[in-house]
Amino acid sequence: MIGRFLFQIFKIQNHYNQFMPSDTPIIGSFHDVYFSYSHIFILFLYWPILRNKFVFKRVYLVLHRLIMEKLEFKGTLIPIGGNEDKGSGPNEMYTHDFIQQGILANVVKESGGNKAQIVVITTASRIPIEVGDNYLQAFGTLGCESIHIMDIRSRDEAQTSNNLKLIENADCLMFSGGDQSEIVKQIGQTKMHELLFRKLYESNFVLAGTSAGAMCMSHEMISGGSSPDALRKGNLKMKTGMGFVTHAVIDSHFIQRGRFGRLAEAMAQFPNLLGIGLAEDTAIIIKKSNECRVIGSGMVILFDAKKLTHNKFNILKNDTPLSIANLTTHILATGDRFNLGDGSIQILTQEEALMLESKGNLT
Repeated sequence: MIGRFLFQIFKIQNHYNQFMPSDTPIIGSFHDVYFSYSHIFILFLYWPILRNKFVFKRVYLVLHRLIMEKLEFKGTLIPIGGNEDKGSGPNEMYTHDFIQQGILANVVKESGGNKAQIVVITTASRIPIEVGDNYLQAFGTLGCESIHIMDIRSRDEAQTSNNLKLIENADCLMFSGGDQSEIVKQIGQTKMHELLFRKLYESNFVLAGTSAGAMCMSHEMISGGSSPDALRKGNLKMKTGMGFVTHAVIDSHFIQRGRFGRLAEAMAQFPNLLGIGLAEDTAIIIKKSNECRVIGSGMVILFDAKKLTHNKFNILKNDTPLSIANLTTHILATGDRFNLGDGSIQILTQEEALMLESKGNLT
């Protein structure tokens, strides 16, 4: 029935209103736009099409994203590009070593210091016990006193009162690496997901994630696709992510695993978004939903596809080689800044870089 669709829209509005301060003026304009008589008439007019479950889901997600693009977090996001152990150590999917480079120290600093309550979610990992132990040791080395490891393996576990209370009291949550689709599968659109949104809107909460934990933050999320097969239509797999970042697609291990091609293909699919390629031992600190600062020893590759002059993605058949022209590319290093909303770039001057280096703040 049409009522079901209107109820879903109402849920979005309710979701929107409960997260925003009462004096935020955009609430009124949102209600005016999405609940005007003319729009209800359009819903009735197109209801035969919207009865299709696939179309219904896509319309719902588009409306959700439109709302999210208008909101501004009070909290902080820190997506991290991952960092494999040096030498012959295991892959970063299983272990984490951000201490010497200062990435994890920045997470603790943004969370309020070593008194912060930190929750680490290891859902993405195949060996969560080992990953959890590594985080306990890493945060402990930084002097943190309250660290909780949470390994969620079902949607029911993402909605238990004990787990929700831990998140409610936390100053920081960090997603481990592994498989980003598992994070979305077990936590996406649950009470915990809603709680994370609320904490980001209402408080100085920090949400960090490494590798898969960074990639899941995007609304349009890369879920798979090998680097050698990139830039052939259909080889890149995309899913709906956690939706904390609406203006960009995030990829990790970008330099070390040669992921230029697959992020470029994501830009061909979504030219209205920015592409963020995070090298290992590199992260961005995102304030107010859009203001980004690069930290770490590596680099961030930024793709801006808004001025593409050639892009045939929508008309090509699957497995056809893609060609795109005029894809703007920026290479950013620690201290550089950019804005997710308008794509503007602010490069650190040499004098500023030397000053930061002298203070030991390059990370």
